[in-house]
Amino acid sequence: MKETSLNLKDKQAAYRIYLILASLFISSLVVSNLIFQKFFHWDFFGIYTFEISVGILPYPITFLITDIISEIFGKRKANQVVTAGIFASFFSLLIVSVSSAVPATSWSPINDEIFDSVFGATVIAVFASMMAYLFAQYIDIQIFHFWKRTTKGKHLWIRNNFSTFSSQFIDTFTVLLLLCFAGIIEWDRFGFLLLNGFLFKVLVAALDTPILYLFVHLFRKRFKLKEGGELSLEI
Repeated sequence: MKETSLNLKDKQAAYRIYLILASLFISSLVVSNLIFQKFFHWDFFGIYTFEISVGILPYPITFLITDIISEIFGKRKANQVVTAGIFASFFSLLIVSVSSAVPATSWSPINDEIFDSVFGATVIAVFASMMAYLFAQYIDIQIFHFWKRTTKGKHLWIRNNFSTFSSQFIDTFTVLLLLCFAGIIEWDRFGFLLLNGFLFKVLVAALDTPILYLFVHLFRKRFKLKEGGELSLEI
């Protein structure tokens, strides 16, 4: 896709937007790995009752953000954010591991047992999540740009949904498979949680399409970007 060159002022503004999107992406990813052990019910207008982890709530945001970055800033910048997210997750894992290793004081509001019950599975969870994330996010970006080339920059909804649906299934399947092998989740819940997780992510992906269109429209208007065009942040 053709890149649009910017003057210095617009390039600085575009770079600030890119950093904000990247920070939201990384924080959503890290938080999802830390809170995943709590599960909840969600009744979707009486049609279907989801039984899913709270860790899934911020996760679809990461796919929305990579689609925005892919559409506006291009494939290379999207891949950079994904790579940064991997490093951030493993760094958070290191911090949690060190925090778990040091003994709590006798007066600590959170003792070692409570801390370990909440974060004890984080090491395995982050590894499982990162494996799933590594496959899913890179595949999402690849499929997104495949459809962008195929449609010559038109029909944003096609590349947004087709890329997300495929990558979300891979993500859900992989992370549940690894968690079941690790013994964190019982195998008899694998199929049920796979269906719940994938349906929820598909639903969110479909609902976030208008949000994607809104952001893309605003960026195109702000930077005078043609349909299918991308902003260059290179110096």
